[in-house]
Amino acid sequence: MGASVLVGILITFLVIVLVLYLVQRLPLDARMRQIVQIIVIIIGIVSLLKYLAVF
Repeated sequence: MGASVLVGILITFLVIVLVLYLVQRLPLDARMRQIVQIIVIIIGIVSLLKYLAVF
């Protein structure tokens, strides 16, 4: 069971990094890009906490 949790955390982390990279590539102004990055990070932290059984 511990290995599946680690794999889930790793996949979630990689998806967060990929989405943040793709947000950087979007043709948005700096303020909008920053807002989207903050939203992605918050969603990612909540997802990681779910894997750690905090929620």
